[in-house]
Amino acid sequence: MLILGNYRKIQRVLIYLPLVFLGYGAAAFLARPQWRDVLNNSLVPRFSFTGPMVAGAIALLGTTLTAYSYVWETVEMSEEATPLSQLGLVQVDTTLGTIIAGASFWFILIATGATLGVHHRAVQTAQDAATALTPFAGRWASLLFGVGLLASALIAIPVLGATSAYVVSGMFGWGRGIDKKFWRAKKFYMVLVAVLIVGTGIALAGVSPIKLLFFSSIVGGLAIPITLTMMMLIAGSRRAMKRKPLNPILLGSGWSVTLVVTAAAAIFLFQTVTGKN
Repeated sequence: MLILGNYRKIQRVLIYLPLVFLGYGAAAFLARPQWRDVLNNSLVPRFSFTGPMVAGAIALLGTTLTAYSYVWETVEMSEEATPLSQLGLVQVDTTLGTIIAGASFWFILIATGATLGVHHRAVQTAQDAATALTPFAGRWASLLFGVGLLASALIAIPVLGATSAYVVSGMFGWGRGIDKKFWRAKKFYMVLVAVLIVGTGIALAGVSPIKLLFFSSIVGGLAIPITLTMMMLIAGSRRAMKRKPLNPILLGSGWSVTLVVTAAAAIFLFQTVTGKN
């Protein structure tokens, strides 16, 4: 699809399939959790510096704020060359996407906690994760989860591979572009294919997919302070932004997030090196 076809046309169809994950919203209500406890634990901050909690926090940050997201967003905006007059619509689109993604994630947590969590069952396999949809989909939970997971993968894997190819090609000044034909961006596509081959090899190495996702998220979380710091320095630079730096409110928010992620990464590294949990 990426090399021989037009991925963007296919993406327009695939992009709607992950909406099956909205089923977690229905599952969360049908599982009948204690909503008072849910809201209390969702809205009232609680801090725990035990090893599993810190590792989970850095993995969550590594998944949510992964560099692939904002690098790809930047690449996509550059490729589309959106007129300045339409940037407002782009901001609305991004904001709505963030809200929907956050709400979906919240309902996934609730549904999983109300089905697996109450029985103290850890999610070890994709089959376990699908169990959280049982209150909504019944015996079709695994099928529904599988469809959503496959669609998400078909969207995410090319993004991850293409982002790596864009970064490498940008470093060496090679021709690049996911919409370009293979012969016009051979090195770009060779890097993309190499990334996919390496990823496939790791996936087939027999490592538990859930553990692989968790540890890769931790690695991503440890890299975020570096990439976010660089991004914030660029966004706040009048020279780099051609006299249109990020407004102070967004810039301050960005640096606040950077500090939080940096602190989480520092605590995780300290516990890992010293063995103190």
